[in-house]
Amino acid sequence: MNFGFTEDQEALRDATRKFLDNECPTTFVRKMMADDTAHATELWKKIAQLGWLGIIVPEDFGGSGGSFLDLVVILEEAGKSLLPGPFFATALLGTTTVLTGGSASQKEAILPKIVEGNHIVTLALAEKSGRYDAAGVTLAAKAKGNDFALSGEKMFVPDAHVADQIIVAGRTSGSGEEGITLFLVDAKTPGVSISQLKTVDMTRRQCHIALQDVPVARTQVLGEVGKGWPVLRRVLDQAMAGLCAEMVGTGQRALDMAVSYAKERVQFGKPIGSFQAVKHKCVDMMVQVENARSLTYYAAWTVDENVTEAKQAVPMAKAYCSDMGKTVTSEAIQVHGGIGFTWEHDMHLFYRRALAGEAAFGSAPVHREVVAQTLNL
Repeated sequence: MNFGFTEDQEALRDATRKFLDNECPTTFVRKMMADDTAHATELWKKIAQLGWLGIIVPEDFGGSGGSFLDLVVILEEAGKSLLPGPFFATALLGTTTVLTGGSASQKEAILPKIVEGNHIVTLALAEKSGRYDAAGVTLAAKAKGNDFALSGEKMFVPDAHVADQIIVAGRTSGSGEEGITLFLVDAKTPGVSISQLKTVDMTRRQCHIALQDVPVARTQVLGEVGKGWPVLRRVLDQAMAGLCAEMVGTGQRALDMAVSYAKERVQFGKPIGSFQAVKHKCVDMMVQVENARSLTYYAAWTVDENVTEAKQAVPMAKAYCSDMGKTVTSEAIQVHGGIGFTWEHDMHLFYRRALAGEAAFGSAPVHREVVAQTLNL
């Protein structure tokens, strides 16, 4: 079976790389780190014009009608450039949730605005427990007549501070996978309080959301009441596979920077890359990146084809990529020596993104446990 990318996808990769090299150098990334929102509206408009925001949106709703693998190509290149802002939150989390669970009228109302770059949507799932399974959803969603009122807190919500709409996972009844409902909540609805969290990677903001008796009309329920978990399960698979692609890109860029430096830095009259210890370090890094790439591409394929193998492939990729990103970026700092530890050098930016990627959607031990459980079934 051929798991290679098509000519069109490779052309998309090249075009994405050229655009990000011009529009998203590390100087821009640093600027966004210090920005109040880490969201550049001009860059967002250009991304919308390129069609990235609608890459997986059907043509009927103004998108390109592309596949998830097309989005993976963009995400891997975005990981190399540490693309800041709400692209991941909107193009993957928000869009996928609407596509998977939304009604025809909801898709028609939301997706064209996302494609045009006029609507930012994110997903609020995790709570104080930090869990991303069904049992972690405890936010109260109480029926009030035909409508609902939401009360509770959500943690680590990507880019909620710039979102127009937030998809909130709440519990309308029961426990476990039964009774979870998805709600479309306007970010400016009375009772919604959003605050940014101070995290290791400030190029992609995480937010805390407090909801106090927030009214939500029944028409704003995404999918069926109490049947939200299958939608979230599908979204999480795509989100983790997409995040793995980003982490592969980040790891590859850190490796490239380390190898380039090892060829240029001279000690004792020789490039340090000629020393066996440095050679072995770079080779070990390369092996980890390539293994992560193989696992990620297979996981992305299983998600794109929506086959049962995704239950194992996605957590396997997330567990390995979490370790790979942290290890490779850390080793790249070591190759750079003293300069790699300084604020002035860019390598710490990649290390920060790798740490954030490791924590998102569950750490490596969590997903190893998931894989172990699937093997025991």
